[in-house]
Amino acid sequence: MTTLRAFTCDDLFRFNNINLDPLTETYGIPFYLQYLAHWPEYFIVAEAPGGELMGYIVWQCITPKVLMLCMFTVMGKAEGSVAREEWHGHVTALSVAPEFRRLGLAAKLMELLEEISEKKGGFFVDLFVRVSNQVAVNMYKQLGYSVYRTVLEYYSASSGEPDEDAYDMRKALSRDTEKKSVIPLPHPVRPEDIE
Repeated sequence: MTTLRAFTCDDLFRFNNINLDPLTETYGIPFYLQYLAHWPEYFIVAEAPGGELMGYIVWQCITPKVLMLCMFTVMGKAEGSVAREEWHGHVTALSVAPEFRRLGLAAKLMELLEEISEKKGGFFVDLFVRVSNQVAVNMYKQLGYSVYRTVLEYYSASSGEPDEDAYDMRKALSRDTEKKSVIPLPHPVRPEDIE
């Protein structure tokens, strides 16, 4: 049985089985420590019965004066303007260890993030995913997300490869009764054009 529990500093030394996946965006230890020190109540980890970490999620809530983060097996934040109907949850990273994939854990973590975003009064949840990561794109589509726009050269490449485009995928929440937040943009944008 999977346990969702508070993330601890010791977990930083136990989550390589998740972070070493080539499609996982990784962050330096100072990134995790900063959020753990400031907002420990928003860090949760998924743990297998034997104690192995299955995945994590990080969720942030950004308002003009407040920043919160929550780590499960997804990373994200809430940001935007309520007046312009842009207040939303944002998934910064979702990663599940390869040996625990196809068990519904990612869907469960996304559901948790969506519930939090609903409680925070968000209009939608969005995320960025590599265009080439069709497994993830298809999973998000099955969870009700659609491609809102393409962001050109969003992901930096390594080894002399060209930078990779991203899809900005969105799912409207109940507050967006007219589903305005998910109407696709007709043209791609560049990273510097993203608010």
